[in-house]
Amino acid sequence: MKILVVYYSMYGHVYKLAQAVIEGIESVENVEVVLCRVPETLPQEVLEKMGAVEAQKQQAHIPICSVEELGNADAIIFGTPTRFGNMCAQMRQFLDATGGLWAKGALVGKVGSVFTSSNTQHGGQESTILSFHTTLLHHGMVIVGLPYTFKGQSTMDEISGCSPYGASTIAGSDGSFYPSKNELAGAYFQGKHVAQIAKKLMS
Repeated sequence: MKILVVYYSMYGHVYKLAQAVIEGIESVENVEVVLCRVPETLPQEVLEKMGAVEAQKQQAHIPICSVEELGNADAIIFGTPTRFGNMCAQMRQFLDATGGLWAKGALVGKVGSVFTSSNTQHGGQESTILSFHTTLLHHGMVIVGLPYTFKGQSTMDEISGCSPYGASTIAGSDGSFYPSKNELAGAYFQGKHVAQIAKKLMS
């Protein structure tokens, strides 16, 4: 079974969640996992002005995903930062190119799941994941979230991301916060949960 983790991360927060998602997937036997990122749409000079160059360099070894790869996976977990309560433009442009897959029904019946990051506690994490689900449902995918069996979901000990819709992290208004132990645990749980559900669907 093959699971694809497809993400975009400007400053590295979603990338760190993706690494935890992969660890969760790899805890399930006989599952191949591939990490890839969607193409950048911003020119280098804009990335420099936004202070994102160093974070991009740290991800340079991650291969760029092609639309065709989605059709070869048994499950796909998408990671995107939130942009005004929606996915980022880079992810939107990538998904807008999947019309050929839709025409063939290539993603029908595959597991789809989403994780995200926002600057603030109420910065649109839940709406980003929910609005992302719309695209996955148009493709006929089986939506899997982050159930309350992940006990960190109900923590009252700290300000934390994660919701029933998927794992998430709060980056802070200046991006100085990175995924907490609880948020990484949520991402790990989601990766493992998706792998287990996908296995059941294939059996």
